[in-house]
Amino acid sequence: MTATLERTPAAPAAAPEHIGPVRAIRQGLTLAGRSVLKIRKSPEGLVDVTIQPILFLVMFVYLFGGAIAGDTASYLQVTLPGVMAMNMVFASLGTGIALNTDINKGVFDRFRSLPVARSAPLIGAVLGDVVRYLVSLAVLLVFAAIMGFRVQTDPLSALLAVVVVIAFALSMCWISVFLGMLIKNQQALPGVAMAFMFPLTMGSNVFVPTETMPGWLQAWVGINPVTQLADTARGLMIGGPVAGPLTATLVWLVAIVAVFFPLAMWAYRRRV
Repeated sequence: MTATLERTPAAPAAAPEHIGPVRAIRQGLTLAGRSVLKIRKSPEGLVDVTIQPILFLVMFVYLFGGAIAGDTASYLQVTLPGVMAMNMVFASLGTGIALNTDINKGVFDRFRSLPVARSAPLIGAVLGDVVRYLVSLAVLLVFAAIMGFRVQTDPLSALLAVVVVIAFALSMCWISVFLGMLIKNQQALPGVAMAFMFPLTMGSNVFVPTETMPGWLQAWVGINPVTQLADTARGLMIGGPVAGPLTATLVWLVAIVAVFFPLAMWAYRRRV
């Protein structure tokens, strides 16, 4: 006697639950803990964001400070806030590179199986980098103090400068995330990202006064977001105009997120 087995059709997959922005941010914060844990287990990952800005500061202050400002001490006062801004822009590149590596290793295949918002892994990666930025700025400021840098305003203004610089770096992360999602070749990504960021950092007034540049370059430097960020940090740390540069920096911050967060999500959905 044989029994007839009938295959029952599989039930259709349930529609994914809609996850609101507040819940997505909470999930992103949870996943940010993963990035912090990676830093704790592999502290050598902080080498690039701690050693590189110190090298830039030492090199420019002692090689070019006398020629540009007349003496290294006064040049250090002007350059340190700019190096803070430049360092954060370069540090933001690590976010896209790390995400690109995770995708190629299949890490995001596991994220897709979790009941989390599609944006949560990206938000978590960006927010988790705050620890890297804090460590980087702390090391840079301590080293600059040893070299002779002194805040000429007040501690609260200096703290605000650090907050603004980190907030801007978080916005720049979305450019890095977009490039990391768009470019599949891991070897090509650092070169492409540097080509994108280099005009922003070096085409600014971080190291050289704007008025010493050719007219066509002054036009670019004047609207460059890194210039506005550097001027904001200078005003808050050593004195000078703050309202204008700070307003321009905040406008750039919002504009960068408004443009590159959707682009990063679009590239992410295409990639995974």
